[in-house]
Amino acid sequence: MTTRHDNNYSTPVGAPFRPALPVRSLADIRKLEETPLEQALTVRSTYEIFRNAGHAFGNKTALTFLRTGNPADEPIRWSYAELLARIHQTANMLHTLGVGPDDAVAVLLPGCLEYHLALWGGEAAGIVQPLNALLTDEKLVALMTAGRAKVLIAYGSDSESGMWSKAMRLRGQVPTLTTVLRVAPHDEAPGTARTLPEGVAEFDVLRAAQPDDRLVSGRDIAPTDIAAYFHTGGTTGAPKLARHSHGAQVFTAWASVQVAGMNENGISINGYPLFHVAGVLPASLSSLSAGVEVIIPTPSLLRNKEVLANYWKLVAKYRPTSLSAVPTVLAALANVPLDGADISSITYCRTGAAVLAPELAARFERLFGLHVHESLGMTEMAGISTITPPGVDGPAGCVGFRLPYMQMRVVALDENGNASDREMPPGEQGMVLFKSPNVFSGFVDPADNAKAFTADGWLATGDLGWIDSEERLNLTGRSKDLIIRSGHNIDPKTIEDALGAHPAVQLCAAVGAPDAYAGELPVIFATLVPGASATEEELLAFTAERVDEAPAKPKWVSVIETMPMTNVGKIYKPELRAMAARQVVSSTVVEVCVSLGLPEAARPVVKTDGESLVRVLIDGAAAGALAASLQERLQKALEPLPFKTRIGAQ
Repeated sequence: MTTRHDNNYSTPVGAPFRPALPVRSLADIRKLEETPLEQALTVRSTYEIFRNAGHAFGNKTALTFLRTGNPADEPIRWSYAELLARIHQTANMLHTLGVGPDDAVAVLLPGCLEYHLALWGGEAAGIVQPLNALLTDEKLVALMTAGRAKVLIAYGSDSESGMWSKAMRLRGQVPTLTTVLRVAPHDEAPGTARTLPEGVAEFDVLRAAQPDDRLVSGRDIAPTDIAAYFHTGGTTGAPKLARHSHGAQVFTAWASVQVAGMNENGISINGYPLFHVAGVLPASLSSLSAGVEVIIPTPSLLRNKEVLANYWKLVAKYRPTSLSAVPTVLAALANVPLDGADISSITYCRTGAAVLAPELAARFERLFGLHVHESLGMTEMAGISTITPPGVDGPAGCVGFRLPYMQMRVVALDENGNASDREMPPGEQGMVLFKSPNVFSGFVDPADNAKAFTADGWLATGDLGWIDSEERLNLTGRSKDLIIRSGHNIDPKTIEDALGAHPAVQLCAAVGAPDAYAGELPVIFATLVPGASATEEELLAFTAERVDEAPAKPKWVSVIETMPMTNVGKIYKPELRAMAARQVVSSTVVEVCVSLGLPEAARPVVKTDGESLVRVLIDGAAAGALAASLQERLQKALEPLPFKTRIGAQ
């Protein structure tokens, strides 16, 4: 460590994070643990990470922003030194606006360079609160009120999810909010004259007036200081804000660098939204702590159809060394042809946020020669829990090794589906529990902490899994039956409560139906009160009106005669999921048959085989000369679904 100091900051400038050794087994993790954590990790705050990286990497590119998805267009680049200078200015601006260590700075931005100023400048001055712009005004007001947000940093345009109009509507509804800062879109002409209401100012104008070489507050940030509030518990339901300490986020970055082997030769495309822990911590903070160049693919990120269509061409131009995306994006990329693009720069392909279907993993490896490495992360653990490192291939569902200095257990479930204190032997399934330096500091509302931890202080994840012979974690399911759509958790109870309010509905249950792009889409099954009547269209409209967030609105409602039940009288959702899969497959079969002009009488029979397989049975005699073509088209149409299907003869 050098003895150089920043002005008004007592901690010496240190080195960036670097991997101590290649991790290929749990023995390597244990080797790292031979050094006490307080010696291995001396960085105390996320601000210190950027201070160290800014001094170490200087003019090396830190962030590359793609204006469009066209590979021919020139990007905007910021160096590590420029990023640090702007973080100083942002923190100083917030300090002058009255933001202190206990004040929240809410952020309503798309993918953009300024998001990193809001995040890391916000954490250097106070507590950052990233917001999901897809939430309703009412939900955003509730979140900002719960976090006591003092400043809102918002995108100055409605081109992305109507953010500016939304910010203006929120302004008068949050009692603690004093200032809104407008971030100009990247293509807005500098100096554009604009009249802003009282209490609203231009982000860049105020930032540019601040010193860029130090924190004027002189703040010495402690590892226990709260750095961020993240919304968790799904994207619907009552607001729950998880508190991250600086120490937890720093540990996530350091441990990710150690296990994933990140270094200054790396380049990554971060397509995760920056209101989500995956995009903020494993994909951004970890990378930037080690000198990686992070590419932001347009404000819409991987929702940008041009980015997806040109993804492999962008890889060929920018030469990323790693590919990291949720399974739904991998599924979409599997439909994008290489067209001769050179993707040989990618040496590590990684996914998380949702379970990877074995069929998708195999397809991706077959098409692109890339083995998909899985990791497990959660908001309550500052974004990362386990990692499958480069060079370690595991089957789908294997999410890798625990992090250094972390404890992991798998325990049996009790009669209520909660964690017991009975340890499960290797190979047997139970609930996954963790103790770790990056476990969160609890929720803002202490009442939300009751179910988060066991009586003896372990984080109860709600994930079901088992530990294999190499001491890697393998996930098998979710104890709470959350519906995961494109990496977003949707609480089925929100949908069930909405439809359950209809007077004709007796019982209802929401599950995820398999979808080639989103992984799962919310759907709902219902039984009717005897003697009552209601159409599925009527019930769908009724439910949609009562579900706040667009992604959580069900795609369809299916009225059934009887609801499947367990022996103890609970609704049996595995059977409903199988029924939903059969309905999705049946619709696909009809589309293929219509395209071939096959009469209804000659169409294949679709039936479920247990809870994890749908069979499509072709009557060769009825299909006649079209049988071979029918099988080929069905194979192609059904292959992308994240659910097992088998096509055969009747």
